[in-house]
Amino acid sequence: MDNNKIIVAIDTPEEERLSGLLNDLNPDLCMIKIGSILFNSLGRRSFDLVADKGFNIFFDIKFHDIPNTVAHSILSFKDYPINLLTVHLSGGMSMLIRAREAAHAIKSKIIGVSLLTSLDQKDIKRVFFNDTRKVADNLFDLAKEAKMDGIVCSAHELKYAMTNIPNLLKIVPGIRLSSNNDDQKRVMSPAEALDLGANHLVIGRPITESRHPNAVLEKILETL
Repeated sequence: MDNNKIIVAIDTPEEERLSGLLNDLNPDLCMIKIGSILFNSLGRRSFDLVADKGFNIFFDIKFHDIPNTVAHSILSFKDYPINLLTVHLSGGMSMLIRAREAAHAIKSKIIGVSLLTSLDQKDIKRVFFNDTRKVADNLFDLAKEAKMDGIVCSAHELKYAMTNIPNLLKIVPGIRLSSNNDDQKRVMSPAEALDLGANHLVIGRPITESRHPNAVLEKILETL
């Protein structure tokens, strides 16, 4: 799993579209992200389709609720082929500890989501009443104290993460191959993010919306 630097985000509600992408992509070259769009549409079948093709799974569901609810929600996935799953670090220490215990009980690593890459400095200030550096540092401290296996963060916060939590996995979304006009605001190229310390890069639309997804994936890997 650690050799799969690229996690392909397949955010579609359509089984036919999912199957087509899985048939084109190589499980030796990437993991697959199952998020809320895919899971809410296809449920357990989404996991079976992905796992049957030999892919490791990053379940990016971002649990965020009271500790007991999160723990029992995670335990309900005990028979699912999950390698990594996410919770929001802003859920607090008690929630994170319960989430970690539950995730490890179902043989999954637990990953804490810090700041969404769709948020810019103005958004972060309004929501968290502080600047990006201070908010990121606080969230990374929580991840360390709660003994998370890793974090999700923007590439722009990687330098802070490398200082605070150098030994945790660092999963970085908001990866783009060129300038774009989509809803991701804090973005970076694949090579730049890996140079800053990322372990895994989450890449969706640049791969899944191309005519030849695996060819694009291979091209990205050649640049790393």
